[in-house]
Amino acid sequence: MAQDLIDILIRQWKTERPDLNVEPMGVVGRVLRLATRLERRVSETLKPYGLTVGGFDILATLRRTGNPQGLTPTELMEAVMLSSGAMTNRIDRLEEQGLVERRPSPSDRRSLQVLLTAEGRKVVDEAVADRLDEAEGALCGLKAEERDQLADLLRAMLQGLND
Repeated sequence: MAQDLIDILIRQWKTERPDLNVEPMGVVGRVLRLATRLERRVSETLKPYGLTVGGFDILATLRRTGNPQGLTPTELMEAVMLSSGAMTNRIDRLEEQGLVERRPSPSDRRSLQVLLTAEGRKVVDEAVADRLDEAEGALCGLKAEERDQLADLLRAMLQGLND
């Protein structure tokens, strides 16, 4: 397999600082570079829909839960791992775009529910199809068995870093 930038960085550090264990950079460095490239691809895929990755995450969460009553901002916040302020800003933007609406909760007058509008549902249904096509394209260099193995390894790594 051809060498990449991470191989070069590792070799340079081994030369300059042989006292350091630079081997973890083989995985961590590549995961970080991969994350940047993947996020760029996803952003480009969502751009025609007027969506950011964060906005799409909220719409997709509302859509995939299938709850016709919607979700509270707190439930959305937990599902997409955002702070309260960031969630409010994203919901505000999506509401301005006519993709979500806030309604009083039927069970708690102090709470709001966030629901997809008809337009929001249409947009997310179209965007998710393109998003999944993009994800499939990102994995084109891997066989099915390799994809499964990589998913297992990344899951284990994430679980090990459980913050």
